[in-house]
Amino acid sequence: MESVIGALYGSLSAMALAVFVAGFLSEPRRVSNAVWLGVAATLFGLALLVFSPGWVGESLVLPAIAVVALLTPVALLGNGVVMWRREGHRPANVLSLLAGAGLAAVVVLTLVIGPGGSRWAVAALGSVLLACAYVTFLFACLLGYSVLYGRIVRRRGITAILVLGAGLHGTQVPPLLASRLDRARRLYRRQSGQPPLIVVSGGQGPGEDKTEAAAMREYLVRHGIPAGRILLEEQATTTEENLRFGVEVLGKRPARKEVVVVTNNYHVFRTAVTARRLRLPVHVLGAPTALYFLPSAVIREFIALVVHYWRLNTILLCLLVALPWLLALSRS
Repeated sequence: MESVIGALYGSLSAMALAVFVAGFLSEPRRVSNAVWLGVAATLFGLALLVFSPGWVGESLVLPAIAVVALLTPVALLGNGVVMWRREGHRPANVLSLLAGAGLAAVVVLTLVIGPGGSRWAVAALGSVLLACAYVTFLFACLLGYSVLYGRIVRRRGITAILVLGAGLHGTQVPPLLASRLDRARRLYRRQSGQPPLIVVSGGQGPGEDKTEAAAMREYLVRHGIPAGRILLEEQATTTEENLRFGVEVLGKRPARKEVVVVTNNYHVFRTAVTARRLRLPVHVLGAPTALYFLPSAVIREFIALVVHYWRLNTILLCLLVALPWLLALSRS
């Protein structure tokens, strides 16, 4: 029986992988690619567990899951404190703190109720765990695929580089934005033949003394990029506007065969998904981000993608949350 179940998992994994490959080759900027890759990896892992000796799951897999479940909330809470101190108290900067507190609450709830609780308490715990499992699965899918997508974007034969703004400190380019500009400079210097154009995109926000584009241009010129190869887009205030207005600037130029958008690594996949929705023929490359900043930033990007597909996610979450209660009712 185990061999049949293992073969079934393996076959379903191969089918999911085939769907992923087909979607990836036709359009790598689809969110569904991330989900299919996650499904294929999960089913493959289940197949390996079925075919492996019983002690592997009991001695290795289950303890590893328990350790991760206990350490992840601690790590997120620690990162949340660091973000609170370094980046201020804006809502976007406390996401890792909130996520850590939420996971810690789930761990405590699991330990308190356990399998020996009342039927309804176990049903409530089951709903919470299934919802957490769904969110964790989606998060792992999007994070893993974002890393993969960032590595397949071509780095040569580029005719234009569009750098997205990220806010200024007065008139100064902050480290987050500097990392994008430095990535664009390295990309610029890797091209052979005619140097690419660089479009710097960003308007003037509250508390800023000039447009982001103007400050970005000054930074690039100071670091050796010819002023004549830099184009300014000074109206955009959102990622969507950065993309739309930046490509419009390039559209007035003759050659636009290969355009690469540069942003930070945590922002790559959502930017690519937005570009696809706008039907823009661009791909996205990521710049390094300070490690302490990544957890909150990645969580923010994940929330934005989930919210964009809120109808489907709401339906699936409701079904998962209702399942333990339906099972409890069926046993009454």
